[in-house]
Amino acid sequence: MFPKPQPFLAQNSYAFESAPMVKPTGFREYDARWLFGDEINLMGIQALGMGLGTLIAELGQRPEIVTGHDFRSYSASIKYALISGLMASGCKVHDIGLALTPMAYFAQFELDVPCVAMVTASHNDNGWTGVKMGANRPLTFGPDEMSRLKAIVLNADFNTKPGGAYRFHENFPARYIADLTKRPKLKRKLKVVVACGNGTAGAFAPQVMQAIGCEVVPLDTELDYTFPNYNPNPEDMAMLHAIRDAVLAHKADVGLGFDGDGDRCGVVDNTGEEIFADKVGVMLARDMSAITKDAHFVVDVKSTGLFMTDPVLQRQGAKTTYWKTGHSYMKRATHETGALAGFEKSGHFFFNAPPGRGYDDGLVSAIAICEMLDRAPDKSMADLKNALPKTWSSPTMSPHCADEAKYGVVDGVVKHFETLQNNGGKVAGQAIRDLVTVNGVRVTVADGSWGLVRASSNKPELVMVVESPVSEARMRDMFEAMDEVLRGYPEIGEYNQKI
Repeated sequence: MFPKPQPFLAQNSYAFESAPMVKPTGFREYDARWLFGDEINLMGIQALGMGLGTLIAELGQRPEIVTGHDFRSYSASIKYALISGLMASGCKVHDIGLALTPMAYFAQFELDVPCVAMVTASHNDNGWTGVKMGANRPLTFGPDEMSRLKAIVLNADFNTKPGGAYRFHENFPARYIADLTKRPKLKRKLKVVVACGNGTAGAFAPQVMQAIGCEVVPLDTELDYTFPNYNPNPEDMAMLHAIRDAVLAHKADVGLGFDGDGDRCGVVDNTGEEIFADKVGVMLARDMSAITKDAHFVVDVKSTGLFMTDPVLQRQGAKTTYWKTGHSYMKRATHETGALAGFEKSGHFFFNAPPGRGYDDGLVSAIAICEMLDRAPDKSMADLKNALPKTWSSPTMSPHCADEAKYGVVDGVVKHFETLQNNGGKVAGQAIRDLVTVNGVRVTVADGSWGLVRASSNKPELVMVVESPVSEARMRDMFEAMDEVLRGYPEIGEYNQKI
């Protein structure tokens, strides 16, 4: 028998070394994240491995799994504890060593292995660890699988069995890099800043971009798990500003920034301005739909309304579906609909064949961006960005709302706008053109202005965003209309009401 995990054990104690600790909140909607030592210990990771192996058997999947780890001082130790649990549950483990998360996804296809467990805390601060998991390539777990995994682990409901095995795949990254670079070289000579924030991507991204024909300006590509400059997070302004400075100093054509586990890519144009990921998605959708008839895209509900209103996309026959925020949800929707690509505002992009295999890979995104520039030899990245219709967008606002209350509040907000639409009511002075309710509610009015309210997937917060293609004043009108509804709920805490 394996002991039942405890939610807290004091470090530097007999109990910490003799029993599993797993804090329940580490099980998120589509992956797992803990502060190592404070919220989970190595025996807790072992319990997670046994639970994952048990779940794989429950799902009727072949008990073979790919593992890898990111570049942190403790990630290898965590991976080996996870492996011990997986083997105890009868799994054959294929270890690819130090890796990017998309490299582990690629290994599922390359090695013909159905399951994956990648040890990574992505862009989180040092001290964090986590695991991204899946049992049906190219998909990763969603809420159903994560809820069942949580129950198995916390109740120590393990099904251990003989038959576990281990194999290390030497120099596996070379196979991943060869797969990414088996394409015609770029015709256009592009100078590209490749920024990695001293994270795992530094070991691989510069040589991939050089192999496709780019002149690479490396920025913080030396591996250093203390992250001495900034966290490797392409949504972090510190990283974006460092890329901006390098782009201007080297007169580069574009700056590309990769997050800690390499599944996202941030973009800075040749003038040093960051381009937020949803606008990059529109630019890529324009490029891809110009060469692919009846292209279909999936985007998350936080993304710009240009996917629906952009005249170039309309003229090229592109269709867009808005879907739930979250890389697991977006990956599944892109796969199940057969969309050409999926774009999430956080920077997770999903390309189906021919560019990709359906999973999020920051290097595939980077290659797609360079190929877009290659197909527009007389245009700069800034030119392509400036060719988009202008929109006025708010920052993402996050009013506090307890986990126990946030979903009920959002249900009430959804019902409010559904009733308003059914009764012919107006929002911000205009009729409701469209309601998207797959993830909270996204309200679009006649002139294309829209507002979103949804529950955060992993924090005790709501998420609110507004945008207008008309004017800043109309964006503020939408904010006032959405804010007026939220003010009717005492469960919602104070937040910045000025935009």
